[in-house]
Amino acid sequence: MTTHSSKAGTKGVPRAARERQFLTAATEEFGRHGYEATTMAAIAARVGVTKPLLHQYFGSKQDLYLACLDPIGDRLLGAVRTAMTEPAAEGPPTSLRVLDALFTALDGQRDAWFVLYDATLPPDSEALHRAASYRGAIDDLAATGTADLLQGAGSGDPLDADALKYAWRGLCTALVRWWINHPDQSPAAMTRRCARIFAAARSLVPADGDQA
Repeated sequence: MTTHSSKAGTKGVPRAARERQFLTAATEEFGRHGYEATTMAAIAARVGVTKPLLHQYFGSKQDLYLACLDPIGDRLLGAVRTAMTEPAAEGPPTSLRVLDALFTALDGQRDAWFVLYDATLPPDSEALHRAASYRGAIDDLAATGTADLLQGAGSGDPLDADALKYAWRGLCTALVRWWINHPDQSPAAMTRRCARIFAAARSLVPADGDQA
């Protein structure tokens, strides 16, 4: 009688490789369709296995979502933190460094942004609480950066900083969505495009003493 290794997967695929297949497929499904509309059956079908096998590996849909979320949240949070701690002297402004870090971290898995920023997560669920924790940590870093930006512009109104923090998240989401629809654009190309957009936006704002 042949004894199979506990590391063996199905159809000759090692267990670790099969897990990576599940996580890749699930990240794309959650990112493209949202938690609510994603089914375990659809994820299993993408990998070419049965739904019961997927449940054997990850349990419930929420368990699978969390297995996708944690590496995404850690990667994006680490990218933003690193970008904000780099010396700014003679380099691009913090906003562009952060965007470049996000684009680089998402390259090859752009839908991952919408796994973290999923509006369909069940209320009061572990999935929502875990995602909110990552979002809050990223927002806290963004608040630091936007406060510095406003201080440099002479604004001391705390509501300006709060409004800009939310606007920044919306901007990042819009840029990533546009990027997904333009798969030929590299992270570096996206950063250069953002630099041009920011420069154009600054030209629309009247300088001190000018009339609006």
